[in-house]
Amino acid sequence: MSLNPEPAAPEERAEHHLPPKSYAEAAESHDAAETHATAEAHANGVDGTVEQLPGKWLKGEVQTYGTKKSPREDRPLGRQHGEQVQHQDQVYEKHANGNGDALTSVKPQQEAPLAKAERRTAVAELTTGRQAGAGWSKSKIRFAPMNVPLQRRLQTLAVLMHTLSIVGGLAIFFFLCSIPLLWPLLLPYTVYVLFSNAGTSGELSFRSDWFRRLPVWSLFASYYPARLHRSQELEPTRKYIFGYHPHGIISHGAFAAFATEALGFAQLFPGITNALLTLDSNFRYPIYREYALRLGMASVSRESCENILSKGGPNGEGMGRAITIVVGGARESLDARPGSIKLVLRRRKGFVKMAIRTGADLVPVLAFGENDVYDQLDTESHPYVHKLQMLVKKFMGFTVPIFHARGVFNYDVGMMPYRRPINIVVGRPVRVVQDKHPDTDYIDEVHQKYVDELMRIWNEHKDTFAKHRTSELEIVE
Repeated sequence: MSLNPEPAAPEERAEHHLPPKSYAEAAESHDAAETHATAEAHANGVDGTVEQLPGKWLKGEVQTYGTKKSPREDRPLGRQHGEQVQHQDQVYEKHANGNGDALTSVKPQQEAPLAKAERRTAVAELTTGRQAGAGWSKSKIRFAPMNVPLQRRLQTLAVLMHTLSIVGGLAIFFFLCSIPLLWPLLLPYTVYVLFSNAGTSGELSFRSDWFRRLPVWSLFASYYPARLHRSQELEPTRKYIFGYHPHGIISHGAFAAFATEALGFAQLFPGITNALLTLDSNFRYPIYREYALRLGMASVSRESCENILSKGGPNGEGMGRAITIVVGGARESLDARPGSIKLVLRRRKGFVKMAIRTGADLVPVLAFGENDVYDQLDTESHPYVHKLQMLVKKFMGFTVPIFHARGVFNYDVGMMPYRRPINIVVGRPVRVVQDKHPDTDYIDEVHQKYVDELMRIWNEHKDTFAKHRTSELEIVE
């Protein structure tokens, strides 16, 4: 059975009152016969594609190329006016002119449309772009979860408050200066700050035990956490100079142990009034100086040390008084790196001279973990940066270590210290015989005893408090 109807017979044409065939109709009858032949070839499973070249068309020759095709690829077999026939890599287009002549021309090749199965495959094989937000799960920055306990949040806030205390004090002062109504109070206060000697007088008149015992300092110390350990009791009838090692970046352990009562200094050393010493310039900052004086802090100048150790106490001559000096100073902060302790101590003998002149016993203090709470740029790998830091120290009296640790809401980037334990061990006192004009030999002798006691602390407690050390304690200069 063919797919296209056969031409009507003459009797049928007469019955339907059709006009006689014209020359064009005769040509189309020839096409119908060709279509009939193609349909028969199709019924036998052969693709009856007909290719007619112009020369052969005039002679009435038909050339058929048969190729096997599947039933799904069936398509209508008749060719209408302008129909396209594709053969191999060429497309032939058949037309008829006004006289009924069949014309065949070659059409420019175009990309053949995809079959249904091919289109389904193309839809399945999609190219997908990057996933939005995927980088956050692969980020090296670890962010703090939202369900952190309130106590830990408060600990972080306490450390942040102390870390930004100088900047915060100045910010509050300048904000108050923006209010003209407060100028009559701020102007005399500024003059007072510039000329006050409260940080060097040694009277400690602004010291407040209530302020030193506030719960906020307990939060501060428990952030790391920090602990204070005593090797032996100290007599409250003598004077003392505590030498704190190492300096670290900001000396958080020294602040927690000797500027507050968070670690129980008064409980471990009853009857002794201790003052943590800091730079004299810190007592020229408005607002911050009040904060430091209430904590019992004082200037590290020679005048301040002598005044503190010669005033107050039961006898009015400094009995039961103590000062804490971070001996390594700014120079030592450049060597503060986790897992190691490098002390600038060999040529630091000024505090030994002060102890002999005032008759104060020397008490070495070693803080395990002070260097671990910050990471710092390696100065050996960046010598030019190190030279610049030393130049700043020479002209400004302090240095700026390039450090980083964690942030308030993440664990990897920021200026907040890491939560790593700080264990502060107070050693045994080195007895000193007072001498207003000590000779060099006696100074060296006391200094050596001090170093020996410091090394004893390290050797006895390093396996307990420095299990993850990368090197032994080293005195670099």
